[in-house]
Amino acid sequence: YNVSLFAYGQTGSGKSYSMVGYGADKGIIPLACEELFRRTEQNQDPDVTFKVEASMMEIYNERVRDLFNPKNKHNEGGGLKVRENPKTGPYVEDLALLAVRDYAHIEQLMEEGTQARTVASTNMNATSSRAHTIFQIVFSQTRVNTQTMKATDKVSKINLVDLAGSERANSTGAAGARLKEGAAINKSLSALGNCISALADQAGSKKKIFIPYRDSSLTWLLKESLGGNAKTIMIAALSPADINWDETMSTLRYADRAKQIQNVAVVNEDPNEKLIRELREETE
Repeated sequence: YNVSLFAYGQTGSGKSYSMVGYGADKGIIPLACEELFRRTEQNQDPDVTFKVEASMMEIYNERVRDLFNPKNKHNEGGGLKVRENPKTGPYVEDLALLAVRDYAHIEQLMEEGTQARTVASTNMNATSSRAHTIFQIVFSQTRVNTQTMKATDKVSKINLVDLAGSERANSTGAAGARLKEGAAINKSLSALGNCISALADQAGSKKKIFIPYRDSSLTWLLKESLGGNAKTIMIAALSPADINWDETMSTLRYADRAKQIQNVAVVNEDPNEKLIRELREETE
């Protein structure tokens, strides 16, 4: 299955801490990668092989940057181009997709990618993420049928998304470049909110409702995760401070709308192979 996990909340509420971790405290991304390799190493079936590939990008001021290859010439200027494949959905052109051997390798890549992220200090957060970060793992399982000697592939795309925090300019004391970044962050989060709202309305209606995915690079890239072929989890990060009451209520309303979305996740396998397998099972 395709899987997506994204953390949403106001600035300084612990999204990056939950997703990436800090120091000895590992976040969800390193823990998920560790468990993935632990499970593949337990495989005893000689006919089954696994392949893991990873990519990491950030969406800064509506421009997509490659974090595994910060020197990519497309990172500057307009950023990497987001294209659409009619079968698999939106993807980023020229994004580095690296094959990963083991957990130590992915940990090293993650460390390099995290260092290339755009962070800055504001009044509310000393290490505030100024861009949305998407860490994607492409996990492939190849099974060889010993009778027909044909290989069948199943592919899972795992999107782990650390969203930049929604923020109010008067609380963060943002000015100049920080203010411009904050405006771009809030614009893309508003677009995400509009998509979630439209998808929630569609779940309770028989009418076809237009979903404005193209309003932002973030929603366009997360199209499959939000309303398509994926199992999706949203983490709502809240601040316990009473001065953040408005933002906390806004986050909870956001999460409540997201809960109403109904996704249909299907196993990613070749349709011809699936048909053959089902017919074989019928005859047996």
